[in-house]
Amino acid sequence: GNAAQTPQWGCDCKACLRAKQDMTFRRRPCSISITTDQGVTLIDAGRTDLAEQFEPSDIKRFVLTHFHMDHVQGLFHLRWAKTLQNIPVFRPDDQQGCDDLYKHCGCLDFQSPWQAFQRYDLGDMKITPLPLIHSKPTFGYWIELGDSTVAYLTDTVGLPEETLIFLQQHKIDYCILDCSEPPRDIAPRNHNDLNLALQIVASIKPQKSILTHISHQFDCWLMEHSEQLPCDVSIAVDHQKIII
Repeated sequence: GNAAQTPQWGCDCKACLRAKQDMTFRRRPCSISITTDQGVTLIDAGRTDLAEQFEPSDIKRFVLTHFHMDHVQGLFHLRWAKTLQNIPVFRPDDQQGCDDLYKHCGCLDFQSPWQAFQRYDLGDMKITPLPLIHSKPTFGYWIELGDSTVAYLTDTVGLPEETLIFLQQHKIDYCILDCSEPPRDIAPRNHNDLNLALQIVASIKPQKSILTHISHQFDCWLMEHSEQLPCDVSIAVDHQKIII
Protein backbone atom coordinates (compact mmCIF):
# COMPACT_ATOMS: atom_id res chain seq x y z
CA GLY A 1 0.00 0.00 0.00
CA ASN A 2 0.89 3.67 -0.20
CA ALA A 3 1.23 6.03 2.78
CA ALA A 4 -2.55 6.29 3.27
CA GLN A 5 -2.94 2.48 3.19
CA THR A 6 -6.19 0.72 2.32
CA PRO A 7 -8.77 1.19 3.66
CA GLN A 8 -7.94 4.87 3.78
CA TRP A 9 -9.26 6.48 6.94
CA GLY A 10 -12.63 8.13 6.33
CA CYS A 11 -13.01 6.83 2.77
CA ASP A 12 -16.02 4.83 1.57
CA CYS A 13 -14.90 4.15 -2.01
CA LYS A 14 -15.55 0.64 -3.24
CA ALA A 15 -11.94 -0.45 -2.68
CA CYS A 16 -11.92 0.81 0.91
CA LEU A 17 -15.32 -0.73 1.65
CA ARG A 18 -14.09 -4.05 0.26
CA ALA A 19 -10.97 -3.89 2.44
CA LYS A 20 -13.07 -3.15 5.53
CA GLN A 21 -15.21 -6.20 4.83
CA ASP A 22 -12.40 -8.56 3.80
CA MET A 23 -8.96 -8.19 5.41
CA THR A 24 -7.24 -9.94 2.51
CA PHE A 25 -7.72 -6.72 0.51
CA ARG A 26 -6.08 -4.48 3.12
CA ARG A 27 -2.81 -2.79 2.25
CA ARG A 28 -0.20 -1.88 4.84
CA PRO A 29 2.91 0.23 4.09
CA CYS A 30 5.06 -0.96 1.20
CA SER A 31 8.13 -3.09 2.07
CA ILE A 32 9.68 -6.52 1.55
CA SER A 33 11.56 -9.01 3.69
CA ILE A 34 14.18 -11.37 2.28
CA THR A 35 14.85 -14.57 4.20
CA THR A 36 18.07 -16.54 3.69
CA ASP A 37 19.89 -19.07 5.85
CA GLN A 38 21.65 -16.12 7.50
CA GLY A 39 18.46 -14.40 8.65
CA VAL A 40 16.02 -11.72 7.51
CA THR A 41 16.81 -8.57 5.56
CA LEU A 42 14.08 -5.97 5.80
CA ILE A 43 13.95 -3.49 2.95
CA ASP A 44 12.14 -0.59 4.59
CA ALA A 45 10.34 -0.74 7.91
CA GLY A 46 7.06 1.06 7.43
CA ARG A 47 4.92 -1.54 9.16
CA THR A 48 4.35 -0.82 12.84
CA ASP A 49 3.80 -4.49 13.75
CA LEU A 50 7.32 -5.73 12.97
CA ALA A 51 7.92 -6.59 16.63
CA GLU A 52 5.04 -9.06 16.39
CA GLN A 53 6.55 -10.72 13.30
CA PHE A 54 10.23 -10.95 14.23
CA GLU A 55 12.49 -11.46 17.21
CA PRO A 56 15.51 -9.12 17.33
CA SER A 57 17.76 -12.10 16.61
CA ASP A 58 15.83 -12.82 13.38
CA ILE A 59 16.76 -9.55 11.68
CA LYS A 60 20.15 -9.56 9.98
CA ARG A 61 19.95 -6.00 8.62
CA PHE A 62 17.72 -3.16 7.49
CA VAL A 63 18.08 -1.62 4.03
CA LEU A 64 16.20 1.66 3.62
CA THR A 65 15.05 3.10 0.32
CA HIS A 66 14.48 6.54 1.89
CA PHE A 67 13.37 8.30 5.07
CA HIS A 68 9.71 9.11 4.46
CA MET A 69 7.70 8.12 7.51
CA ASP A 70 5.70 5.34 5.83
CA HIS A 71 8.99 3.55 5.09
CA VAL A 72 10.72 3.94 8.47
CA GLN A 73 8.02 4.37 11.13
CA GLY A 74 8.44 0.78 12.34
CA LEU A 75 11.99 1.60 13.46
CA PHE A 76 10.86 4.07 16.10
CA HIS A 77 9.94 1.43 18.66
CA LEU A 78 12.20 -1.36 17.36
CA ARG A 79 15.24 0.80 18.20
CA TRP A 80 14.67 0.28 21.93
CA ALA A 81 15.01 -3.52 21.68
CA LYS A 82 17.35 -5.32 24.05
CA THR A 83 19.68 -7.19 21.71
CA LEU A 84 23.04 -8.88 22.04
CA GLN A 85 24.35 -6.83 19.16
CA ASN A 86 23.20 -3.82 17.19
CA ILE A 87 21.44 -4.26 13.85
CA PRO A 88 23.11 -2.55 10.85
CA VAL A 89 21.00 -0.12 8.83
CA PHE A 90 22.05 0.66 5.25
CA ARG A 91 20.72 3.84 3.66
CA PRO A 92 20.99 6.55 1.03
CA ASP A 93 22.79 9.78 1.89
CA ASP A 94 20.08 11.80 3.67
CA GLN A 95 21.55 14.15 6.28
CA GLN A 96 18.13 14.87 7.75
CA GLY A 97 16.90 11.30 8.09
CA CYS A 98 13.56 11.12 9.88
CA ASP A 99 12.83 12.89 13.16
CA ASP A 100 15.35 11.76 15.83
CA LEU A 101 16.32 8.33 14.44
CA TYR A 102 19.96 9.36 13.98
CA LYS A 103 20.19 11.06 17.39
CA HIS A 104 18.48 8.34 19.42
CA CYS A 105 19.21 5.21 17.40
CA GLY A 106 19.18 2.62 20.19
CA CYS A 107 20.05 -0.79 18.73
CA LEU A 108 20.06 0.57 15.17
CA ASP A 109 23.57 0.88 13.76
CA PHE A 110 23.31 3.38 10.91
CA GLN A 111 26.11 2.66 8.45
CA SER A 112 27.89 5.16 6.23
CA PRO A 113 25.61 6.08 3.33
CA TRP A 114 25.74 3.74 0.39
CA GLN A 115 27.00 5.03 -2.95
CA ALA A 116 24.96 4.74 -6.13
CA PHE A 117 25.88 1.90 -8.53
CA GLN A 118 28.43 0.42 -6.10
CA ARG A 119 27.93 -3.33 -5.61
CA TYR A 120 27.84 -4.34 -1.93
CA ASP A 121 28.54 -7.97 -1.01
CA LEU A 122 26.64 -8.81 2.19
CA GLY A 123 27.48 -12.51 2.17
CA ASP A 124 24.05 -14.00 1.54
CA MET A 125 23.23 -11.47 -1.18
CA LYS A 126 24.74 -8.68 -3.24
CA ILE A 127 22.95 -5.32 -3.49
CA THR A 128 23.54 -2.43 -5.88
CA PRO A 129 21.85 0.90 -4.96
CA LEU A 130 20.12 2.67 -7.86
CA PRO A 131 19.03 6.34 -7.70
CA LEU A 132 15.31 6.98 -8.07
CA ILE A 133 13.25 10.13 -8.65
CA HIS A 134 11.49 11.17 -5.45
CA SER A 135 11.15 14.12 -3.07
CA LYS A 136 13.80 12.71 -0.71
CA PRO A 137 17.12 11.02 -1.54
CA THR A 138 15.90 7.58 -2.57
CA PHE A 139 17.48 4.33 -3.71
CA GLY A 140 16.01 1.39 -5.52
CA TYR A 141 18.02 -1.82 -5.31
CA TRP A 142 19.21 -4.47 -7.73
CA ILE A 143 19.52 -7.58 -5.57
CA GLU A 144 21.46 -10.71 -6.47
CA LEU A 145 20.38 -13.88 -4.67
CA GLY A 146 22.43 -16.73 -6.04
CA ASP A 147 21.62 -16.89 -9.74
CA SER A 148 18.38 -14.92 -9.34
CA THR A 149 17.97 -11.15 -9.43
CA VAL A 150 15.34 -8.75 -8.13
CA ALA A 151 14.96 -5.06 -8.97
CA TYR A 152 13.14 -3.30 -6.13
CA LEU A 153 12.07 0.14 -7.34
CA THR A 154 9.91 2.20 -4.97
CA ASP A 155 9.27 5.16 -4.46
CA THR A 156 9.83 6.78 -7.84
CA VAL A 157 8.21 8.62 -10.74
CA GLY A 158 9.95 7.32 -13.85
CA LEU A 159 13.63 6.39 -13.65
CA PRO A 160 16.82 8.47 -13.95
CA GLU A 161 18.65 7.82 -17.20
CA GLU A 162 21.64 6.16 -15.50
CA THR A 163 19.39 3.82 -13.53
CA LEU A 164 17.43 2.93 -16.67
CA ILE A 165 20.63 2.13 -18.57
CA PHE A 166 21.94 -0.01 -15.69
CA LEU A 167 18.76 -2.06 -15.56
CA GLN A 168 18.69 -2.48 -19.33
CA GLN A 169 22.19 -3.96 -19.13
CA HIS A 170 21.43 -6.48 -16.36
CA LYS A 171 19.23 -9.55 -16.07
CA ILE A 172 16.09 -9.03 -13.98
CA ASP A 173 14.05 -12.04 -12.91
CA TYR A 174 11.61 -10.05 -10.79
CA CYS A 175 10.91 -6.32 -10.92
CA ILE A 176 8.94 -5.00 -7.94
CA LEU A 177 7.91 -1.57 -9.12
CA ASP A 178 6.13 1.49 -7.73
CA CYS A 179 2.71 2.02 -9.30
CA SER A 180 0.64 4.12 -6.94
CA GLU A 181 -1.93 5.49 -9.33
CA PRO A 182 -4.25 4.39 -12.15
CA PRO A 183 -3.51 5.68 -15.66
CA ARG A 184 -3.39 9.48 -15.78
CA ASP A 185 -3.04 12.06 -18.50
CA ILE A 186 -0.52 13.87 -16.26
CA ALA A 187 1.82 11.71 -14.17
CA PRO A 188 1.77 12.05 -10.37
CA ARG A 189 4.53 14.12 -8.77
CA ASN A 190 6.29 11.46 -6.68
CA HIS A 191 5.06 8.07 -7.89
CA ASN A 192 4.35 6.14 -11.07
CA ASP A 193 0.92 5.82 -12.54
CA LEU A 194 0.18 2.70 -14.57
CA ASN A 195 1.26 4.36 -17.82
CA LEU A 196 4.73 5.15 -16.46
CA ALA A 197 5.07 1.77 -14.77
CA LEU A 198 4.33 -0.12 -17.97
CA GLN A 199 6.76 2.09 -19.89
CA ILE A 200 9.48 1.12 -17.40
CA VAL A 201 8.59 -2.57 -17.69
CA ALA A 202 8.80 -2.33 -21.48
CA SER A 203 12.20 -0.60 -21.26
CA ILE A 204 13.98 -2.94 -18.80
CA LYS A 205 12.23 -6.20 -19.81
CA PRO A 206 12.14 -8.19 -16.54
CA GLN A 207 10.93 -11.79 -16.60
CA LYS A 208 8.11 -10.91 -14.21
CA SER A 209 6.86 -7.60 -12.85
CA ILE A 210 4.95 -6.98 -9.63
CA LEU A 211 3.38 -3.57 -9.02
CA THR A 212 3.45 -2.24 -5.47
CA HIS A 213 2.81 0.93 -3.39
CA ILE A 214 -0.82 0.66 -4.54
CA SER A 215 -3.32 3.41 -3.65
CA HIS A 216 -7.02 2.85 -3.03
CA GLN A 217 -7.69 4.82 -6.24
CA PHE A 218 -5.67 2.30 -8.24
CA ASP A 219 -7.45 -0.57 -6.48
CA CYS A 220 -10.77 0.99 -7.58
CA TRP A 221 -9.51 1.11 -11.17
CA LEU A 222 -8.28 -2.49 -10.97
CA MET A 223 -11.68 -3.70 -9.82
CA GLU A 224 -13.00 -2.76 -13.28
CA HIS A 225 -9.95 -2.96 -15.56
CA SER A 226 -7.61 -5.70 -14.27
CA GLU A 227 -7.86 -7.52 -17.61
CA GLN A 228 -5.94 -4.62 -19.19
CA LEU A 229 -2.70 -5.61 -17.43
CA PRO A 230 -0.12 -7.53 -19.50
CA CYS A 231 0.11 -11.21 -18.60
CA ASP A 232 3.61 -10.83 -17.13
CA VAL A 233 2.56 -7.98 -14.81
CA SER A 234 0.76 -8.66 -11.53
CA ILE A 235 -0.40 -6.64 -8.53
CA ALA A 236 1.29 -7.20 -5.17
CA VAL A 237 -0.77 -8.19 -2.14
CA ASP A 238 0.17 -8.05 1.53
CA HIS A 239 1.91 -11.22 2.84
CA GLN A 240 2.71 -12.36 -0.70
CA LYS A 241 5.64 -14.81 -0.83
CA ILE A 242 8.02 -15.52 -3.68
CA ILE A 243 10.31 -18.55 -3.56
CA ILE A 244 13.63 -17.89 -5.33
